[in-house]
Amino acid sequence: MNQLPLNLAPERRVWSVSELTLRIRDLLEAEFHDLWVEGEISNFREAQSGHYYFTLKDARAQLRCVCFRTQARLLKFRPEDGLHVRARGSLSVYETRGEYQLYVDVLEPVGLGALQLAFEQLKRKLEAEGLFDPARKKPLPLLPRRVGLITSPTGAAVRDIFRVLRRRHPNLHLLLFPVRVQGEGAAREIAEAIAWFNRAAAADVLIVARGGGSLEDLWAFNEEIVARAIFASRIPVISGVGHEIDFTIADFVADLRAPTPSAAAEMLVRTQQEFERHIAELRRRLAQQMRLLLSDWRQQFSDLQAHRAFRRVEDRLRESRQRLDDALFALGHALQRRTDALRQRFRLAAARLAAYDFRSRIARLRSRLEQRTAELVGRVERLLAEKRHHLGRLRVQLEERSPLRVLERGYAIVYDAAGHIVRASAQLAPGDPVRIQLARGRLTAEVKTTE
Repeated sequence: MNQLPLNLAPERRVWSVSELTLRIRDLLEAEFHDLWVEGEISNFREAQSGHYYFTLKDARAQLRCVCFRTQARLLKFRPEDGLHVRARGSLSVYETRGEYQLYVDVLEPVGLGALQLAFEQLKRKLEAEGLFDPARKKPLPLLPRRVGLITSPTGAAVRDIFRVLRRRHPNLHLLLFPVRVQGEGAAREIAEAIAWFNRAAAADVLIVARGGGSLEDLWAFNEEIVARAIFASRIPVISGVGHEIDFTIADFVADLRAPTPSAAAEMLVRTQQEFERHIAELRRRLAQQMRLLLSDWRQQFSDLQAHRAFRRVEDRLRESRQRLDDALFALGHALQRRTDALRQRFRLAAARLAAYDFRSRIARLRSRLEQRTAELVGRVERLLAEKRHHLGRLRVQLEERSPLRVLERGYAIVYDAAGHIVRASAQLAPGDPVRIQLARGRLTAEVKTTE
């Protein structure tokens, strides 16, 4: 009877590293596709691509995490080491290193809201850069003529500011730049409005305003782009955002912080009555000071008049005036004598001039000039004739010695390819090109033989 072979050994399956890693990844993704993990951030770093890499840890374990740029851009705060957070995401395996890690979609701080944390982080950063330094804040104009208002055209802030300015200073020119004050893109519109006023120089002072709201509603005024636009503004900026208990980053950077939008308008412009009272007080103080000064000067003048040295000065002045009068009298007599002498000399010269005949002298001079002119013309003509005769002789000699005369007798001049004159057959070789200059025209030839 034949017995069947019995093999009780289990079948062995050999996995490759890639297969096993993919299997583990599939199991992890199926089991842990949406979960929250709480821990402390460590080893945080940001790649050039904008992705965040960090580790979540507690007292006994740690978990590697990745937050890609698309999710990182949605975070209101910046992760940093030591921050206690909750992360939402899915678990998977990074095949290259064979490590499991959490791919983060949402990140929230524990204990402190994300907006409040972002506010504190940005505040520390800008304060360290000196954007809150009181020394750099610009003074407001005493009485601005043009006010730039940056706010929503439909909000309560614009109505409150307009009402206050119309009551306190009706002639003030108010220019409204309408912007969104909350939501996506609001911060960029506010920053662009501040930059436009600076480029156009359209206002003496700017008011950045918004009514009250939650921290999220006011968040546009906590954006870094708005803070840096206020800091770069050459025009003074007043921040009137929210209520008195609300503080934004714009409040710290602005040249003046107002508790409310209407308070910003009141702080900017004094009432006409306040100006009139201020001017009246200045006038009263000026008059009082002038009276005191005049009284002091009057007393000093009286003291000087009674002083002995002052009387001596008066004596000196009287003597000086008298000496000056004597000198003026003497100068007058001397000038009169000098004038009489010059008048007498003038009369004598006029008489002599009347007796002198200029016409005969001018005739003699004209005759001499004509004689000298004729002599000069004769000399020039003789010189030109001699020069022409000499030039004719030179021309004849030049024509007789010209190479063209030799060529007229049947001779020719031979030039090699370089343009040099050929004087001996040894300068050429058979096949060399030559150029022959005749009396009229040129020939081009090639050397056949040389002797």
